[in-house]
Amino acid sequence: MLKKRKIGKVLKMVSRVIPVAPFDLVIFGGTGDLARRKILPGLFRRYCAGQIGNQTHIIGAARNGMDSAEYQEFVRKAIAEFDDDEGCDMGKLDDFLGLMSYVTLDARGDTGWNTLAGMLTSDRIRAFYFSVGPGLFGDLATRLHKHDMARSDSRIVVEKPFGRDLQSARALNKVLAEHFDETQIYRIDHYLGKETVQNLMAVRFGNMLFEPLWNSQYVDHIQITVAESVGVGTRGGYYDKSGAMRDMVQNHLMQLLCLIAMEPPAKFDPDAVRDEKLKVIRALDPVEMDEIVRGQYQGDATHPSYRDQVEDHESTTETFVALRAHISNWRWSGTPFYLRTGKRLRTRASEIAVVFKDAPHSIFEEDDRHHSNILTIRLQPNEGIELGVTIKEPGPGGMRLIDVPLDMTFAEALGPDKADFPDAYERLIMDVIRGNQTLFMRGDEVEAAWAWTDPIIAQWQESEAAPLGYASGSSGPDDALMLMHRDGRRWREIKP
Repeated sequence: MLKKRKIGKVLKMVSRVIPVAPFDLVIFGGTGDLARRKILPGLFRRYCAGQIGNQTHIIGAARNGMDSAEYQEFVRKAIAEFDDDEGCDMGKLDDFLGLMSYVTLDARGDTGWNTLAGMLTSDRIRAFYFSVGPGLFGDLATRLHKHDMARSDSRIVVEKPFGRDLQSARALNKVLAEHFDETQIYRIDHYLGKETVQNLMAVRFGNMLFEPLWNSQYVDHIQITVAESVGVGTRGGYYDKSGAMRDMVQNHLMQLLCLIAMEPPAKFDPDAVRDEKLKVIRALDPVEMDEIVRGQYQGDATHPSYRDQVEDHESTTETFVALRAHISNWRWSGTPFYLRTGKRLRTRASEIAVVFKDAPHSIFEEDDRHHSNILTIRLQPNEGIELGVTIKEPGPGGMRLIDVPLDMTFAEALGPDKADFPDAYERLIMDVIRGNQTLFMRGDEVEAAWAWTDPIIAQWQESEAAPLGYASGSSGPDDALMLMHRDGRRWREIKP
């Protein structure tokens, strides 16, 4: 009972809600899919939690012709459809809707900009969320300055894709830099807002237990898996021009790789953290063709193939990528990093597995099975951290060894009421208002990631080889299994 009481005291500290000062938030693309599914429901949950006060002003801006009352009804329907937080008092919805306004606006013209300027408050933080295609970023930034809405304490939030190659990423960064300082630009990657991703930094740098072992001397290899059970759905038009490498590896998986491999920053400061992440990307070796596998999901009796979904039966866009990466620095020299992501796989699961080396010598002659200590960080579903350890199997009959997990599934260890963490978008938007850029990518970091990714894509284009087909509901192409088998290793099972 004493242990439970101590945990309860810690949880009160962890779950404490700190309100933010009143702010103005303009959502460009305020009637779009991202706003409807994530941004607006997330803001409502922060309002229910008491983090957003009644003086805040949220303004939707888009081409759609509607007034504020109609937009409030749009927001009401979005929250009813996509807010699944039972702890949110729906009686507060009318009060939340009272914070909302709307302006019909032309991103490439002058319509609506003077009206928008008149809606903003002069003495509070202003955040502008660019929930639009990157082709409009420059137009929005230009007009914000032309109409004197951008100040030194204003922030802009930009969604991926941050370009589609190094050249376009540099051009995009240059456009934004013409109007905003780097300290004002928040490039959002929702993976970095996940509770477990941040807990990864706490586990690494807050516990003496792991840091001495976090190197090539003790770590055999590291696996990073982001598996999706769904296909491209309605995103086929966008996805067919990007593929898994641009859509997932260059950003999401790259960020997870950096957090796993980075050196301890001098302090938990935005630029100190991002400096160390950048060093990891710049230390990555080029990937050879025999170190990477591309795949594309096929159809079955219940699911259409990728080519059917994008209505292009000649498409060579990959929906699956598995690769082996190497980091040439003192900490990780000789330790392979295996990255894997794909659509229409067996189940939806994201995890990082740190596989430690075997004991140098086994003294247990009766046991001939392979045992490894594996630290698993689960990002979704059932967020948590698990450490596999080897113990004696209980009972008589000799020294038989078994592997058991030391499991901290957050929902079980902390209780369902305490493990209901804010959605990634909720956390990241609040960080924007606070001016904390730790969980956002810096311009040079984005460019370095593209500089590593572009040669891989160029090799594919030069070879003109089609991606390997794989069955829907599988673990991907068989060649991905061979990628690890050649090294005497195997992928962790993607469990349904």
